Amino acid sequence: MAPITPEELEALIRECLNDFYKRRINRLSTLQLKETLRKKNPYLLRAIGIELASDLIAHILQAYMSSSDETIFGDRFFEPIARKVSGGRVASHEGIDVIIETDTVYTPISVKSSPNAFNSSQAKRMDDEFRQLRNRMQKIHKKYDPLLGHCYGRVNTEPSKFLYRRRSGQLFWEELTGDPDFYLKLMRIMGEIPKEHAITYKTEYSNAINRFTKDFLLEFSNDNGGIDWDKLLIYNSGKPSKYEEVKNE
Repeated sequence: MAPITPEELEALIRECLNDFYKRRINRLSTLQLKETLRKKNPYLLRAIGIELASDLIAHILQAYMSSSDETIFGDRFFEPIARKVSGGRVASHEGIDVIIETDTVYTPISVKSSPNAFNSSQAKRMDDEFRQLRNRMQKIHKKYDPLLGHCYGRVNTEPSKFLYRRRSGQLFWEELTGDPDFYLKLMRIMGEIPKEHAITYKTEYSNAINRFTKDFLLEFSNDNGGIDWDKLLIYNSGKPSKYEEVKNE
């Protein structure tokens, strides 16, 4: 496969960023307040001194979107770019994102945003997925060279300790493209594209805060307009019937 041209790379980055923003705005518009409140720590919210409903909503929405953005960005920006610039194909194996195959080498690649994306159970699952694939690939009589790629970060290991190589940041992108500066180009080519989406996103974000604040006050405020922490805690942690009893008082 011929190297991707600067014009093709710019078009690819624009397409991926457009998809990223489309999906993060959709996440904002479809997010349900009560589902989010179920997953938050009400004791911590009280302990950090939140008094305004709008501050509480801004706090939980920012935390939610930060986590959500990392996932969406990995799926809709890093993965498709890694697949395109490597010349690889879409993998049909669980946990594998790209396959690069030559006459002598079979390289399955799992693309992750960063080395920090793994906990112990996820690492074990990755080990199992690469091990199962290795067992299935024994019949092809090619060198099996599994790779776990981190799109940013500085963790690099050889398969002596792991079942696969790990490459991060500059080294990962250089391996895929042969270009030691490719990781810098990804940032530079973004240019003004994020600004094109900023106004729309900020409007949707503000609307979400206003919408959730209104809903929150209807459900979890007391007669004085303050946060009713008992109601919030019962909804979050109490027996299901307890919240209904308080709600109907």
